[in-house]
Amino acid sequence: MKGFRDFLPEAEIARRNLIEKIESSFRSYGFVPIDTPALEYSEILLGKGGGETEKQVYRFRDSGDRDVALRFDLTVPFARFLAEHRAELNFPFKRYHIAKVWRGENTQRGRYREFTQCDFDIIGSDTPAADFEILHIMRNTLLAISGGDVTIHINHRGIFNRFLSRLGLLDKSVDILRAVDKLTKIGPEAVKQTLSDFTGEDKAKEILDFIAAKGSFDETLVAMTGASGPCPEVERLTLLRRFMLDAGIADSFVLDPSITRGLDYYTGVVFESFLVDLPDLGSVCSGGRYDNLVGLYSKEPLAGVGASIGIDRLIAGLEALGRIQAEKTYAKAGIACVDGAAAGACQALAEKLRVMGVPCEVFLEEEKLTKQFQAAEKRGLRWLIIPDDASPPEGALILRDLQKRENIEGLGIEGIVEMVKKR
Repeated sequence: MKGFRDFLPEAEIARRNLIEKIESSFRSYGFVPIDTPALEYSEILLGKGGGETEKQVYRFRDSGDRDVALRFDLTVPFARFLAEHRAELNFPFKRYHIAKVWRGENTQRGRYREFTQCDFDIIGSDTPAADFEILHIMRNTLLAISGGDVTIHINHRGIFNRFLSRLGLLDKSVDILRAVDKLTKIGPEAVKQTLSDFTGEDKAKEILDFIAAKGSFDETLVAMTGASGPCPEVERLTLLRRFMLDAGIADSFVLDPSITRGLDYYTGVVFESFLVDLPDLGSVCSGGRYDNLVGLYSKEPLAGVGASIGIDRLIAGLEALGRIQAEKTYAKAGIACVDGAAAGACQALAEKLRVMGVPCEVFLEEEKLTKQFQAAEKRGLRWLIIPDDASPPEGALILRDLQKRENIEGLGIEGIVEMVKKR
């Protein structure tokens, strides 16, 4: 189906390697994994998604005539999860969730109808420190996996809402937010025309002036404060700016009034991140604060802030930049089959190598060595170990360097391990 894909080993290894790096970063901050069902009742998923989302959701009636839908993101199911398991969790609760989601939208580079999201959230803390920890993880994780610089654009929904209130447009904030969210996709003129349809031309111009870039972080914050007035939301951005400076990472962040995020459930700080070397790719990690979301499914709402990494879009960007290393196998070496009756001994040898940190594959068919050399190269192996007797764990070994097409003779297991790791 269009927008759905198979993954051959080379592509899937690249994905798994990337996800392992991301998980390692999350775990280093003390975040824990969870999982939720792919299928939910439609009323759960559509409770706060908004009109745009409802058009994209895969919704149907199952064999029991239940109105169900595939999750379109991992945040709304997480809200249901929290309402159901609140008594079993310790707060603040820091989780991550990496799983597939489905949206029936137009496909384009790095955007598919079935794709993997990677969410991380802090629930139960409405502090600037929680906002900053999410921003800190975003920066450090993306730097670790992208191989280049990243820029994170942040804004505060509350400041924008105060500005709209001064214009007398707060009741139209949802439509305005969705229009502004399309700024990078359709351009300022198209956004102005959309806004003019329900705000009038003069107010549409004021909105575009407000969201336009205005210099440095501090200069932009002064301009936004002038348009909205002093408020707690400005104080939070000011404090976040101080945290960035204290942590020595301020250069990675831009205050951008045009960042609004299209989904209705965001209530506070919002953010999007971009690869500096490929800005046209769009945001590869975005999110924000959503303090009212859990209240849809529980009488006691929980404060929350989080973000989502678009794995597929990020991989598309890294491939375009030549930063994805193609691998056909996880094994670093293979053991040739010179005697079909020695399979047990070969597995014993391979196990010794694995224990010493060298992933190893045992060849299963007794064939000419030239054919096994060719097979090893096709599998993506650099090394092939050739036993010289029927008891390879204790015998002398030959190490074939498939890249240089030469043999290194008389090695023991320790020598092979040293050679493979050195190269």
